[in-house]
Amino acid sequence: MVATEALSLDLPLPVDTDRLGALLSRLLRPGDTVLLAGPVGAGKTHLARALIQHRLGRAEDVPSPTFTLVQTYDAPGGEVWHADLYRLSQPDEVFELGLDSAFDTALCLIEWPDRLGDLTPPQALHLTLANKGDGRWATLHGGRPGLLADLGRDWANAS
Repeated sequence: MVATEALSLDLPLPVDTDRLGALLSRLLRPGDTVLLAGPVGAGKTHLARALIQHRLGRAEDVPSPTFTLVQTYDAPGGEVWHADLYRLSQPDEVFELGLDSAFDTALCLIEWPDRLGDLTPPQALHLTLANKGDGRWATLHGGRPGLLADLGRDWANAS
C-alpha cells in the first residue's frame, strides 16, 4: 500500500502566495506538472504568475490563459507552459493544444485540471487553493518522489 502524503499551507497574505510560487519555481523541473484546482478567485492564476516570474528571474507580463488556453515561456532550465482548460469540452482537446508532449518536456501549470480526465499525468503535483477569510489555504499532494518533503522543509526554513 502506498502512503498518501499531503502538505497544507496557510497563505494569509498575497505575499505568502508569492512565496509559495517562488519556492515551487526553484523545486520544479521540466517534466513536472502542477494541477491548480480551486474555485474562481481562489488564486490559481496569482500563484502561477508568481511561479513563472520567479522562474524567469524578472518581472514579466503573465496574463491569464483563459482565452488563449495556453501561454508558453522560455525560462532558464526549460520551457514553462501555463494552461487554463476551463473552456475545453472534452479531454481529447488537450492533444490539439500540444499539452500531451509538453508534459514530458516542459514544466506545466494546469488550471482546471479536471478537464484532463484520463490524460492527467500520473506523477502530477495536485495543488488545491481555497479561500480562507482574506487569504488562502493550499493543500498539496502527489508529485514526483521527494517533492513534497523538499517543499515542506523549504517552507518551514523560509518562515
